[in-house]
Amino acid sequence: MRNTRFLISLGITVLLIFLLNNSWQLGGSRIPPLGKFLDPFHGFWQNIEPKGFTGPTELKIAGLKDKVTVIYDSLLIPHIFASNDEDLYLAQGYVTAIHRLWQMEFQTHASAGRLSEILGEGPNGRILDIDRSSRRLGLGFGATHGLEAMQKDPTTRMVAEKYTEGINQYIATLEYKSLPLEYKLLDYVPENWTPLKCALLLKKMAQTLNIGDKDIEMTNALKLFGKETLDLLYPDRELSIDPIVDNPGGWKFNPIKFDTVPAALLDELIAIKKLPNPDPTIGSNNWAVGGSKTATGSPILCGDPHLNLTLPSIWFAVQLNAPGVNVMGASLPGAPGITIGFNDSIAWSVTNAQRDLTDWFKITFQDSQKNKYKLDDQWMDTKKIVEEIKVRGKESFYDTVIYTHWGPVTYDESFGGENELKNYSFRWISHDESEELLALHKLNRANNHAEYMEALNHYGSPAQNFVFASVSGDIAMRIQGKYPVRRKDEGKFVLDGSKRSNGWQAYIPNEQNVTYKNPERGFVSSANQYPADSTYPYYVTSTNFEVYRNRRINQVLRESSNISVKDMAKLQGDNFNLKAFECVPILLFYIDDEEALKDSVKNFLNTVKAWDYFNTETSEGASYFEAWWTELMPMIWDEMNDSKVALERPTSYTTIKLLKEKPDLSFFDIQSTPEKETAKEIVHKSLSLAVAKISKWKKDHQTDNVAWAEYKDSYISHLLPPLRPLSINVKHGGNGSIVNAHSQTNGPSWRMIVSLEKTGVKSWAVYPGGQSGNPGSYYYGNMVDRWVADQHYRLMFIHTPEEAGNQALYSTQLNPNSK
Repeated sequence: MRNTRFLISLGITVLLIFLLNNSWQLGGSRIPPLGKFLDPFHGFWQNIEPKGFTGPTELKIAGLKDKVTVIYDSLLIPHIFASNDEDLYLAQGYVTAIHRLWQMEFQTHASAGRLSEILGEGPNGRILDIDRSSRRLGLGFGATHGLEAMQKDPTTRMVAEKYTEGINQYIATLEYKSLPLEYKLLDYVPENWTPLKCALLLKKMAQTLNIGDKDIEMTNALKLFGKETLDLLYPDRELSIDPIVDNPGGWKFNPIKFDTVPAALLDELIAIKKLPNPDPTIGSNNWAVGGSKTATGSPILCGDPHLNLTLPSIWFAVQLNAPGVNVMGASLPGAPGITIGFNDSIAWSVTNAQRDLTDWFKITFQDSQKNKYKLDDQWMDTKKIVEEIKVRGKESFYDTVIYTHWGPVTYDESFGGENELKNYSFRWISHDESEELLALHKLNRANNHAEYMEALNHYGSPAQNFVFASVSGDIAMRIQGKYPVRRKDEGKFVLDGSKRSNGWQAYIPNEQNVTYKNPERGFVSSANQYPADSTYPYYVTSTNFEVYRNRRINQVLRESSNISVKDMAKLQGDNFNLKAFECVPILLFYIDDEEALKDSVKNFLNTVKAWDYFNTETSEGASYFEAWWTELMPMIWDEMNDSKVALERPTSYTTIKLLKEKPDLSFFDIQSTPEKETAKEIVHKSLSLAVAKISKWKKDHQTDNVAWAEYKDSYISHLLPPLRPLSINVKHGGNGSIVNAHSQTNGPSWRMIVSLEKTGVKSWAVYPGGQSGNPGSYYYGNMVDRWVADQHYRLMFIHTPEEAGNQALYSTQLNPNSK
């Protein structure tokens, strides 16, 4: 009996040890090894870091040539001082990995199509499909070419290798106890970093910003509606005023010209389920004001890139100091150098350039084997790449991706083709070799406008509007990227992939890209609007161009003088809703006979009429307008929503214009009703739905106050959606088409203001998160409250470690170690 009890106890003990020391899949979630995870000496408890970060005062890194000093300020921003560039980037890699390793690796896994390795295939194979999409879009293909460009240049090869070496030295110090929390939750360990991962990270950013297209939707719209209606619904230029650069007749060069226009595929509809475009509310603002308009007589530069707001935060602030460089700003964790920032002489920031840099080509294969495809009346060999996608808890999934002259065949009968056996090859500018790392390396060290221009000559993708200001007094804007020369309407439709002539024949020379220096108006600005006035000689198209934020920014800057940093901070947080200002009067015009309306409708309308058009946190009018608009848009464009083929709604600006100018437009007729609706009827019907929506919201939330911040319900999400408890809910004003472009999940990811004074550059910044990627750290989200309040932190920008004085949170030294 005693032996039996012993054996039973032993069996239970062994079983518990086995269960508690292994990870298990439960439903759609992975349960970490609870024994290890809950261990007070090694588990998640060890990831708790209080305010007043204390760390080791001395770290030894192999390969350093000399001592490196790292000063942390009160925001946990590291200021890295080195005696040479090699040590500088080795230290940057090491320090960045301390705070952001999991984020860096997770994002590069996403870019490489490797999420299934750590997350499994996901519900209904969703994560596996994301991996297949990444590979079929050619992110790894483009990253490989990007790496080749890095390795060709000795400077960027050194930078990438040293940065990589620093990350790997930090990884080598880790044990289970010191692993970032997410590794413990998901039960895996980091792999070594490589320079390819730096390239993958840059391609991931390019995917976010410059992979949008409308070729398939426009091809379908052309087939269904005809050219005249297509031009009415989807004009290339919605608004001719306030382009980024307004320089009529000032383009003093001979442009490259072509005579022929590639034909669209007019004989078919494409019922393919297209991969999603980037969120149209993702944009950015930047501007620079010359000294003639500022209180100090020195230029002020401002920038706030708008992206999906996530935790860990998108950006990692850092200062880099070595002989020949003293630069500070926002870096991308996983990429060396500073992406947006300033040095002792200049400052720069970026917004997305909104250019069409992708094309889709219909491929004609010789037979079902797809070993050959037609190109200029010849059968060319395809290249087949077998992608092994490792799937956690299952056997690997193998996906054969076919490459043609144009690029990868993204859609076929095995993926996204809705079993229609259609084959489309994807051409993307980010598939090409590019020198972004070299451009940023030079920009970090630039001292004047000429050096800024030379640095940007190396920048190809993703296309960006680079604003510039200098201590010497110059301000400038350059819309830089590698742009194909397009014939009229080229890029708007799916093309015939059997003819080389349908492809890109040339690229706009750098010196013919749109640029502007010291304009008479005293400022430059961009907010993702159309790049240039109508005299710019190249055809420009995109998925959409911004038309509201840019006009509001320019209005304020035109009317302002004696501008201070405080004024610029106020403009970055400006909540004026220009879209609503232009739309509401049109909607109200169609509401007649108000005496016959129900009280609930009258109250709704009175709230809208009393609104001052500012989307402040407490505004009710902002909530009511948003409810009305979100009911109106799908009702107008039900043809697009209900179509069996891929179509795209016209933009808000075009919709408002059509409501005003063409009230009898056939698209205002609701397809599911027998009546013939016009603009008037559809405005009334959407109003009734909006009133009901607001009423339901009040009931659900048990309140009569529909404050905008509550209605918008914004949050900053952890990179892993299932980890919602690690997200942060915020109450903030703004919205997507407003200067303070904070919608529910997108917004200003980094707000920076730089005053370029001759007595010393001064800078302010804030972002929605914190320097630490560790949810157990005080510095995970410590900046959020200031960001919500539209307030900035004054940045500590120093020239020697000694200058930090009592501003330093703590200091650490990285000492040479040959071992």
